[in-house]
Amino acid sequence: MKSNSCFSVLPTPRFGLTVKYSGYLGNWNKLFCSNGSSKYPRLMKLGKDITLWGLEIGLLSMTKGEAALFVLTPEYAYGQRGCPPSIPPNTTVLFKVEVLDFIDSEECDAFFELTYEQRDRLPLEKVLKVAATEREFGNYFFYKQCFKIAKDRYKRALSILGHSSSSKAEQSQINASKLLLFLNLSLTYLKLERADQALKYGELALEMDQGNAKALFRCGQACLYMREYSKSRDFLIRAQCIQPFNRDINNELKKLA
Repeated sequence: MKSNSCFSVLPTPRFGLTVKYSGYLGNWNKLFCSNGSSKYPRLMKLGKDITLWGLEIGLLSMTKGEAALFVLTPEYAYGQRGCPPSIPPNTTVLFKVEVLDFIDSEECDAFFELTYEQRDRLPLEKVLKVAATEREFGNYFFYKQCFKIAKDRYKRALSILGHSSSSKAEQSQINASKLLLFLNLSLTYLKLERADQALKYGELALEMDQGNAKALFRCGQACLYMREYSKSRDFLIRAQCIQPFNRDINNELKKLA
Protein backbone atom coordinates (compact mmCIF):
# COMPACT_ATOMS: atom_id res chain seq x y z
CA MET A 1 0.00 0.00 0.00
CA LYS A 2 2.54 2.56 -1.14
CA SER A 3 1.80 5.92 -2.69
CA ASN A 4 3.33 7.03 -5.99
CA SER A 5 6.86 8.33 -5.28
CA CYS A 6 6.13 11.75 -6.84
CA PHE A 7 2.94 12.18 -4.81
CA SER A 8 3.34 14.25 -1.63
CA VAL A 9 2.22 12.75 1.66
CA LEU A 10 1.45 14.80 4.75
CA PRO A 11 3.46 13.93 7.86
CA THR A 12 1.48 11.68 10.19
CA PRO A 13 1.82 10.60 13.82
CA ARG A 14 3.68 7.34 14.28
CA PHE A 15 1.27 4.59 15.29
CA GLY A 16 1.66 0.85 15.27
CA LEU A 17 -1.51 -0.88 14.18
CA THR A 18 -2.79 -4.12 12.72
CA VAL A 19 -5.32 -3.75 9.95
CA LYS A 20 -7.26 -6.17 7.80
CA TYR A 21 -7.60 -4.60 4.38
CA SER A 22 -8.77 -5.26 0.85
CA GLY A 23 -8.28 -2.84 -2.05
CA TYR A 24 -10.54 -2.83 -5.13
CA LEU A 25 -10.82 -1.18 -8.52
CA GLY A 26 -14.19 -0.30 -10.01
CA ASN A 27 -17.36 -1.23 -8.17
CA TRP A 28 -15.86 -3.76 -5.74
CA ASN A 29 -15.32 -6.17 -8.64
CA LYS A 30 -11.52 -6.25 -9.02
CA LEU A 31 -9.37 -7.03 -5.97
CA PHE A 32 -5.81 -5.71 -6.33
CA CYS A 33 -4.44 -6.12 -2.77
CA SER A 34 -5.49 -7.83 0.45
CA ASN A 35 -4.16 -9.40 3.64
CA GLY A 36 -7.45 -11.17 4.40
CA SER A 37 -5.87 -14.62 4.26
CA SER A 38 -3.40 -13.80 7.05
CA LYS A 39 -4.38 -15.19 10.45
CA TYR A 40 -2.15 -12.69 12.26
CA PRO A 41 -1.70 -9.50 10.19
CA ARG A 42 1.65 -7.89 10.89
CA LEU A 43 2.03 -4.69 12.88
CA MET A 44 2.40 -1.72 10.52
CA LYS A 45 3.21 1.95 11.01
CA LEU A 46 1.47 4.92 9.49
CA GLY A 47 3.92 6.96 7.46
CA LYS A 48 6.24 3.98 7.00
CA ASP A 49 4.34 0.84 5.99
CA ILE A 50 1.10 2.65 5.12
CA THR A 51 1.77 5.79 3.07
CA LEU A 52 -1.32 6.10 0.89
CA TRP A 53 -2.54 9.56 1.85
CA GLY A 54 -6.27 8.88 1.84
CA LEU A 55 -5.80 5.64 3.76
CA GLU A 56 -3.69 7.39 6.39
CA ILE A 57 -6.34 10.06 6.86
CA GLY A 58 -9.06 7.44 7.10
CA LEU A 59 -7.19 5.24 9.59
CA LEU A 60 -6.44 8.22 11.82
CA SER A 61 -10.20 8.72 12.18
CA MET A 62 -10.82 5.12 13.31
CA THR A 63 -10.79 3.34 16.67
CA LYS A 64 -9.80 -0.21 17.63
CA GLY A 65 -12.35 -2.74 16.40
CA GLU A 66 -13.93 -0.36 13.89
CA ALA A 67 -14.52 -1.34 10.25
CA ALA A 68 -14.93 1.14 7.40
CA LEU A 69 -15.18 1.53 3.63
CA PHE A 70 -13.13 4.26 1.95
CA VAL A 71 -13.50 5.57 -1.59
CA LEU A 72 -10.19 7.26 -2.53
CA THR A 73 -10.07 9.54 -5.56
CA PRO A 74 -6.74 9.65 -7.47
CA GLU A 75 -5.39 12.69 -5.56
CA TYR A 76 -5.79 10.71 -2.30
CA ALA A 77 -4.56 7.43 -3.78
CA TYR A 78 -2.14 6.71 -6.65
CA GLY A 79 -2.27 10.04 -8.48
CA GLN A 80 -2.21 10.76 -12.20
CA ARG A 81 0.33 8.04 -12.97
CA GLY A 82 -1.31 5.20 -11.08
CA CYS A 83 0.83 2.22 -10.11
CA PRO A 84 1.31 -0.04 -13.17
CA PRO A 85 0.43 -2.75 -13.85
CA SER A 86 -2.17 -3.06 -11.06
CA ILE A 87 -3.46 0.53 -10.88
CA PRO A 88 -4.25 2.43 -14.11
CA PRO A 89 -3.65 6.22 -14.27
CA ASN A 90 -6.21 8.52 -12.60
CA THR A 91 -8.00 5.65 -10.84
CA THR A 92 -10.42 5.85 -7.94
CA VAL A 93 -9.83 2.93 -5.58
CA LEU A 94 -11.97 1.38 -2.86
CA PHE A 95 -10.66 0.07 0.46
CA LYS A 96 -12.40 -2.12 3.00
CA VAL A 97 -10.48 -1.91 6.31
CA GLU A 98 -10.81 -3.08 9.90
CA VAL A 99 -8.55 -1.88 12.73
CA LEU A 100 -7.72 -4.94 14.85
CA ASP A 101 -5.23 -3.41 17.24
CA PHE A 102 -3.58 -0.06 17.89
CA ILE A 103 -0.47 1.04 19.80
CA ASP A 104 0.81 4.62 19.86
CA SER A 105 4.54 4.31 19.18
CA GLU A 106 5.31 8.00 18.69
CA GLU A 107 6.90 8.54 22.12
CA CYS A 108 8.92 5.30 21.82
CA ASP A 109 10.28 6.30 18.43
CA ALA A 110 11.17 9.76 19.72
CA PHE A 111 12.84 8.27 22.82
CA PHE A 112 15.16 6.01 20.83
CA GLU A 113 16.21 8.93 18.63
CA LEU A 114 17.67 10.69 21.71
CA THR A 115 21.27 10.30 22.89
CA TYR A 116 21.89 8.38 26.14
CA GLU A 117 22.59 11.68 27.91
CA GLN A 118 19.29 13.16 26.72
CA ARG A 119 17.38 10.04 27.79
CA ASP A 120 18.88 10.24 31.27
CA ARG A 121 17.56 13.78 31.67
CA LEU A 122 13.97 12.80 30.94
CA PRO A 123 11.48 12.72 33.83
CA LEU A 124 10.86 9.25 35.22
CA GLU A 125 7.16 9.41 34.29
CA LYS A 126 8.04 9.62 30.58
CA VAL A 127 10.64 6.82 30.83
CA LEU A 128 8.10 4.53 32.52
CA LYS A 129 5.52 5.34 29.86
CA VAL A 130 7.93 4.43 27.04
CA ALA A 131 8.87 1.18 28.81
CA ALA A 132 5.17 0.34 29.28
CA THR A 133 4.51 0.92 25.57
CA GLU A 134 7.41 -1.34 24.61
CA ARG A 135 5.97 -3.98 26.94
CA GLU A 136 2.62 -3.55 25.16
CA PHE A 137 4.35 -4.28 21.86
CA GLY A 138 5.90 -7.35 23.47
CA ASN A 139 2.48 -8.50 24.68
CA TYR A 140 1.04 -7.98 21.21
CA PHE A 141 3.69 -10.20 19.62
CA PHE A 142 3.44 -12.76 22.43
CA TYR A 143 -0.29 -13.24 21.85
CA LYS A 144 0.41 -13.57 18.14
CA GLN A 145 2.85 -16.35 19.12
CA CYS A 146 5.83 -14.42 17.72
CA PHE A 147 7.86 -15.26 20.82
CA LYS A 148 11.29 -14.21 19.56
CA ILE A 149 10.05 -10.74 18.64
CA ALA A 150 8.17 -10.51 21.96
CA LYS A 151 11.37 -11.40 23.83
CA ASP A 152 13.30 -8.67 22.00
CA ARG A 153 10.60 -6.10 22.82
CA TYR A 154 10.59 -7.02 26.51
CA LYS A 155 14.38 -6.74 26.62
CA ARG A 156 14.21 -3.39 24.86
CA ALA A 157 11.76 -2.20 27.53
CA LEU A 158 14.11 -3.47 30.22
CA SER A 159 17.02 -1.53 28.71
CA ILE A 160 15.02 1.69 29.13
CA LEU A 161 14.71 1.18 32.88
CA GLY A 162 18.36 1.87 33.67
CA HIS A 163 17.17 5.37 34.59
CA SER A 164 18.96 6.65 37.71
CA SER A 165 16.49 7.18 40.54
CA SER A 166 16.75 10.01 43.04
CA SER A 167 14.48 8.52 45.71
CA LYS A 168 13.13 5.26 47.13
CA ALA A 169 9.71 6.09 45.68
CA GLU A 170 11.18 6.39 42.17
CA GLN A 171 13.18 3.18 42.57
CA SER A 172 10.01 1.43 43.69
CA GLN A 173 8.25 2.51 40.47
CA ILE A 174 11.17 1.31 38.35
CA ASN A 175 11.26 -2.03 40.18
CA ALA A 176 7.51 -2.53 39.65
CA SER A 177 8.01 -2.10 35.90
CA LYS A 178 11.04 -4.40 35.90
CA LEU A 179 9.14 -7.09 37.81
CA LEU A 180 6.46 -7.28 35.10
CA LEU A 181 9.14 -7.57 32.42
CA PHE A 182 11.05 -10.29 34.29
CA LEU A 183 7.82 -12.29 34.54
CA ASN A 184 7.05 -11.71 30.85
CA LEU A 185 10.56 -12.78 29.85
CA SER A 186 10.42 -15.89 32.03
CA LEU A 187 7.19 -17.03 30.37
CA THR A 188 8.42 -16.12 26.88
CA TYR A 189 11.62 -18.14 27.34
CA LEU A 190 9.49 -21.10 28.46
CA LYS A 191 7.58 -20.81 25.18
CA LEU A 192 10.93 -20.71 23.36
CA GLU A 193 11.99 -23.86 25.27
CA ARG A 194 14.88 -21.99 26.89
CA ALA A 195 14.32 -23.14 30.45
CA ASP A 196 17.69 -21.86 31.71
CA GLN A 197 16.77 -18.30 30.68
CA ALA A 198 13.23 -18.74 32.01
CA LEU A 199 14.70 -19.69 35.39
CA LYS A 200 17.11 -16.75 35.29
CA TYR A 201 14.35 -14.18 34.81
CA GLY A 202 12.06 -15.93 37.28
CA GLU A 203 14.78 -15.68 39.93
CA LEU A 204 15.35 -12.01 39.07
CA ALA A 205 11.63 -11.45 39.71
CA LEU A 206 11.95 -13.26 43.06
CA GLU A 207 14.82 -10.98 44.06
CA MET A 208 12.32 -8.13 43.88
CA ASP A 209 9.36 -9.99 45.35
CA GLN A 210 10.11 -13.22 47.24
CA GLY A 211 6.43 -14.00 47.64
CA ASN A 212 5.46 -13.62 44.00
CA ALA A 213 3.50 -16.78 43.21
CA LYS A 214 3.79 -16.27 39.46
CA ALA A 215 7.59 -16.03 39.65
CA LEU A 216 7.77 -19.14 41.85
CA PHE A 217 5.53 -21.00 39.40
CA ARG A 218 7.69 -19.99 36.40
CA CYS A 219 10.84 -21.13 38.21
CA GLY A 220 9.15 -24.42 39.08
CA GLN A 221 8.15 -24.93 35.44
CA ALA A 222 11.68 -24.15 34.24
CA CYS A 223 13.26 -26.59 36.72
CA LEU A 224 10.78 -29.29 35.77
CA TYR A 225 11.69 -28.82 32.10
CA MET A 226 15.40 -29.17 33.03
CA ARG A 227 14.58 -32.29 35.12
CA GLU A 228 15.73 -30.64 38.32
CA TYR A 229 12.83 -32.25 40.15
CA SER A 230 13.73 -31.45 43.75
CA LYS A 231 14.29 -27.78 42.91
CA SER A 232 11.08 -27.68 40.89
CA ARG A 233 9.11 -29.12 43.83
CA ASP A 234 10.54 -26.50 46.22
CA PHE A 235 9.45 -23.64 43.95
CA LEU A 236 6.01 -25.12 43.27
CA ILE A 237 5.28 -25.89 46.94
CA ARG A 238 6.16 -22.30 47.84
CA ALA A 239 3.84 -21.06 45.08
CA GLN A 240 1.07 -23.40 46.30
CA CYS A 241 1.40 -22.07 49.87
CA ILE A 242 0.64 -18.57 48.53
CA GLN A 243 -2.12 -19.65 46.12
CA PRO A 244 -3.42 -23.05 47.33
CA PHE A 245 -6.34 -23.15 44.91
CA ASN A 246 -4.42 -22.14 41.79
CA ARG A 247 -5.22 -24.85 39.24
CA ASP A 248 -2.09 -24.29 37.14
CA ILE A 249 0.21 -24.66 40.15
CA ASN A 250 -1.61 -27.78 41.36
CA ASN A 251 -1.56 -29.35 37.89
CA GLU A 252 2.19 -28.72 37.63
CA LEU A 253 2.71 -30.47 40.96
CA LYS A 254 0.69 -33.46 39.67
CA LYS A 255 2.86 -33.53 36.56
CA LEU A 256 5.96 -33.45 38.76
CA ALA A 257 4.66 -36.34 40.88
